[in-house]
Amino acid sequence: MRLLPHVGFLIPELIMASGPLVIVSSGPAARPKFRLPDFFYGGQALIEGVMMRGRSTVAMSVRTPDGAIRTSSEALPPALMTGRWIRTPFIRGVLLLYETLILGTRMLMRSAAIAAEGEEIEIGRGTLAITLVASIGFAVGLFFVLPLVLSSAAAGASNSDLVANLAEGGIRLTVFVAYLLLIGLMADVRRVFAYHGAEHKAISALEAREPLTPEAVDRFGTAHTRCGTTFLLIVIVLSILLFTFIPRTGVPFVLLALSRVALVPVVAGIAYELLRFGARHFGNPFVRALFTPGLWLQKLTTRAPDHDMLEVSIASLKSVLDADARPAEA
Repeated sequence: MRLLPHVGFLIPELIMASGPLVIVSSGPAARPKFRLPDFFYGGQALIEGVMMRGRSTVAMSVRTPDGAIRTSSEALPPALMTGRWIRTPFIRGVLLLYETLILGTRMLMRSAAIAAEGEEIEIGRGTLAITLVASIGFAVGLFFVLPLVLSSAAAGASNSDLVANLAEGGIRLTVFVAYLLLIGLMADVRRVFAYHGAEHKAISALEAREPLTPEAVDRFGTAHTRCGTTFLLIVIVLSILLFTFIPRTGVPFVLLALSRVALVPVVAGIAYELLRFGARHFGNPFVRALFTPGLWLQKLTTRAPDHDMLEVSIASLKSVLDADARPAEA
């Protein structure tokens, strides 16, 4: 039952609750002052829990009904650690997004069972596939096809492809913000957003080399540059720019809709590279200003966590840190 409020819009919620997104450096940056570290840890908020992704493992910590913290971890597939494609620009963003959706959906389902009954469940591939297909279809329909449909009136009234495409982009941005506002009204989603804030605080403390204690972690803010919410905003803005140049006159609606769907991976790949750029150059005032709207938007997808939530996020983060330290100690 804890999962029901999340199932209908699982994919956009997973992306918004993920973050900071994992970033693996493919080499040193050109400017040493803003050098991109070798690896940026990332994670995702769950139901009464937090998932963290390290170099070699992914860990999940969940608060059980009796108040304990249950932590489990599993090894990442080798292709997500050392594969050639995971370091290839534009392709790596799509692969990491795929990883986020697969791992996130599975972990969210497991966390719901633990939070409700205190027991884990095994998620079958069929159940996972059906859930993903249904939720991806919903997300694409809501954020890409629906704005196309609603902008048809502007196309007929203006007889201008440019006006119609700009209207489509404006509707897409409005639907996105309205979606954030509406799901934030749900009590269960608000708790996930509080764990989202706890995840951000723990990662920020790690990156600032502060102690991973609830008191130290709580001093950091709930916003983070690499957040999935910022990533989605970049996707929305890029789609507005890209779709503006696609002609509409004389093109069947089905082909227009397919063009939007087909370009989603392209937009996602570019958005990830921009997120990497922002992480590398966030010390630059101009870059920081460009990413500020994404930080503002995170006020809708994060909440201030309590210390119990911070303990959960810290437990998950420590699990992947311990796993990554083991090879060096061997």
